Amino acid sequence: MTTTASTSTGTVTASGVEAGTASAVPAGLARSWLLVPGSASDLERRVAASVADVVVVDLEDGVAPDDKGRARRALAAAADAGLRPWVRIGDAASDEWRADVALLHGRDLVAGVVLAKVEARDHVRRTVDALDGGLPIVALLESARGVEAALELAEAPGVMRLAFGSGDFRRDTGAADDPLALLYARSRLVSASRAAGLPGPVDGPTVPRDADLLATASRHAASLGMTGRLCLREEQVVAVNAALSPTGEELAWADDVLATLERCGIRDGSDLPRIARARAVRDAASAFGIEADAARPSSDYAD
Repeated sequence: MTTTASTSTGTVTASGVEAGTASAVPAGLARSWLLVPGSASDLERRVAASVADVVVVDLEDGVAPDDKGRARRALAAAADAGLRPWVRIGDAASDEWRADVALLHGRDLVAGVVLAKVEARDHVRRTVDALDGGLPIVALLESARGVEAALELAEAPGVMRLAFGSGDFRRDTGAADDPLALLYARSRLVSASRAAGLPGPVDGPTVPRDADLLATASRHAASLGMTGRLCLREEQVVAVNAALSPTGEELAWADDVLATLERCGIRDGSDLPRIARARAVRDAASAFGIEADAARPSSDYAD
């Protein structure tokens, strides 16, 4: 699967950073979620230059305790430069959370919030209240309690998507870094998201630098119904976007299904899942700038 993320561009600041750079992909469809430590010396450049669907400035685990204050100031400076990334903030039971929401309250600094270590509906409610309900929230589930509360959290007001903190989940449960060992947790997030009417969840990052491993892991996540992935490095973005995008052949199939629907209508209830899938493929392809293959395959939704 091959595609590239499109971006919109703005003006260039005095420091040489292109301001206003933001993905054209809506957060509900976003595939790649790049975590950039707020303490990074080149934070503004990395945010502006990324081709990720969403860039998340990390104020949580990616920043050492002594660097938290500097990271918050850097996020504010990035906003002054015209950038509007997302931000990952501390869990709602921590002192760092209080400092993070105090920074964000009443200020147009970010496009949305990834809330770390969510385990209870109250964690979301407190965050929404502290931010006056003005920002969409991705709830990051990183423990057994969080995963078991997945549906409750997916239905919490303010949550627009779930994400899986696979590393912390493994530390909490003792599970191996193996697709089979993590199958239940991933599937539970997918099922809860669907039941709550949310987009597919965002999977946790692949830590090793092996490109083949990243592609395989991303395809596995996609096969379960996950539609996004956290990335730790810019070089992971293209592979993740490719693995989580429909191909030109799949779009051609979807176009054929929907064209047949327009001509012939719905034959019976067995057509509905195929039509729903075709519409989802077309919506994603439109957002990602994917074109159908010239040789359109015939679908099994025939006249």
